Amino acid sequence: MSKEEIKYEINKVLDHFSDKALEELLAFLKDLDTKNEVTSSFASSFNKILSEDKELLAKLAQ
Repeated sequence: MSKEEIKYEINKVLDHFSDKALEELLAFLKDLDTKNEVTSSFASSFNKILSEDKELLAKLAQ
């Protein structure tokens, strides 16, 4: 999948998030960006968070 295709798919998912959930996600991503360089270890950690907290993320999206 290309970078543009990934962004498109992410945007489709984000369209279902509430404004509050989007604000929290943006703050999280900005904080992460200022603290760490995005690396494969980040991707691994992020995938772990997403898989462990899938239910919580679904609730935030409502």
